[in-house]
Amino acid sequence: ITAVNCAQIEIQNEKQVSDMQRRTPTTIAAILLVASSIHASASDIDAALEKGVERAKAAQASQAKIDAIDTETRDREREYRAIVKEIQGLETYVEQLDKQLAMQEQEVTEIDNSINQVTLIERQITPLMLRMIDSIEQFVAADVAFQIDERKERVADLQELMGRSDVTVAEKYRKVLDTYQKEMDYGRTIKSYRAPLAIAGEEREVDFLRIGRIALMYQSLDGKHLGVWNQQGKSWESLDSEYKSKLTMALRIAREQAAPDLIRVPVPAPVSYGQEK
Repeated sequence: ITAVNCAQIEIQNEKQVSDMQRRTPTTIAAILLVASSIHASASDIDAALEKGVERAKAAQASQAKIDAIDTETRDREREYRAIVKEIQGLETYVEQLDKQLAMQEQEVTEIDNSINQVTLIERQITPLMLRMIDSIEQFVAADVAFQIDERKERVADLQELMGRSDVTVAEKYRKVLDTYQKEMDYGRTIKSYRAPLAIAGEEREVDFLRIGRIALMYQSLDGKHLGVWNQQGKSWESLDSEYKSKLTMALRIAREQAAPDLIRVPVPAPVSYGQEK
């Protein structure tokens, strides 16, 4: 049995080997075909992958361009808004300048009109100032004789000033008004000053006391001589010694050496124009 079985087994093995030998070329061909197909599919996949990579790169490049364009667009938009805002500011500024220019043109017109009238004004004001100087000269001569030299000198300076060509009309007019103002101030102030005065044929230093324009008195430095100005007679008159203390106190008040107080001094009685004393 063993020998028979062994023989059978050998016969079967030989058949299997024979079958395998017959099938081997076909199997190899099939394997080669499959391998070829697999190789072809891998090549297609690689090509597809390469195309996908290229498309991705192209998409990235396109996105980069889009981002750059978007950034540039936003920059241009910001620049445009800034320019629009600046233009609006400039329009407002130009509008304001137009208003200022209109006002300046109006001022120029007014100045031109004033310049055109300057010559006429000068022709009219110069005779007026001359009349004013003549009037103040006559007034000083007729007024109470206080600080007479100073006041006459001021009038003489005005007369000389009117003949100068290097001084403007406005300055001349200011000087004339200043002189009038000083004369007006004399009427509402009290003042003491020292000056020489001829007394009994002898010149002496005396203290003068001016009370507005209503009284002008003097007292010698030694206190022995007192006098008052007589406006009607245009001369000095002696005062009684009883006025010495009163005049001394009035001089101290005028010099601000004593507090203001009631001053009792001789004052001429009021008279009407044309009335004789």
